Amino acid sequence: YQDEVINLPLAGIEAILSSDDLQVASEDAVYDFAVKWTRTHYQRLEDRKDILCTRLGSHIRFPYMTSRKLRKVLACQDFDQDFSKQAVLEALFFKAEAPHRQRTQAIDDSSTSTSRRFVERAYKYRPVKVIEFDLPRQQCVVYLDLKREECSNLYPSGRVYSQAFHLGGQGFFLSAHCNMDQQSSFHCFGLFLGMQEKGSVTFAVDYEFAARSKPLEEYISKYKGNYTFTGGKAVGYRNLFNIPWTSFVAEDSLYFINGVLHLRAELTIKREITT
Repeated sequence: YQDEVINLPLAGIEAILSSDDLQVASEDAVYDFAVKWTRTHYQRLEDRKDILCTRLGSHIRFPYMTSRKLRKVLACQDFDQDFSKQAVLEALFFKAEAPHRQRTQAIDDSSTSTSRRFVERAYKYRPVKVIEFDLPRQQCVVYLDLKREECSNLYPSGRVYSQAFHLGGQGFFLSAHCNMDQQSSFHCFGLFLGMQEKGSVTFAVDYEFAARSKPLEEYISKYKGNYTFTGGKAVGYRNLFNIPWTSFVAEDSLYFINGVLHLRAELTIKREITT
């Protein structure tokens, strides 16, 4: 409803952007809209800087933006440079923290601050933590955490997508599914890897899916494979844990640690084929 919302006054925009329940694809979309709204209503650059840095900027949850978008924040002339540098630095430090420290920081922030900048919204695309390597081969390790409630809501045929992450200049994503096993005898949990952009470059990728498991709570490899990706294609495993859905979500499930499912995907480019 951006066409309608773009005409709201400043107080209305602040009320919307401050909501934890705002239904958006990602925090990147919140940032883009805040900039768009400000440019629509304030023609002078100095006025835009004032509004973004003193009013709307405090409602943008920079720690949940993608690293690619954070780079654009630093280059955006609509923000005061001191504000943008501090916001991006704070976001990067937050991203580097362990998940349990992130949750503690979010709880502390929500109880002591009105900005709630460390509190996660109900994003359509789930945030991921990404570690990238260039040598000896292009590789990335992606961490995706899903709450038990999020997984339960996938039954009987739902799916949830991660934010995009990049490898070799191409956008990839993870998707978690509730689907039937290959014999269609029971529901199960599946994990898939897809490539976004359609282009002339095809990637041969080695990939591995892993999940933390009790009692050691360490990541245990669940599936390895390789696939030649082209834009819009996806690959994965329909029954990642080789158990029925009821066992996966049960109270004594091995895969939920303090109510959270911890998934990891490793991607390595084998070779690049130009078509």
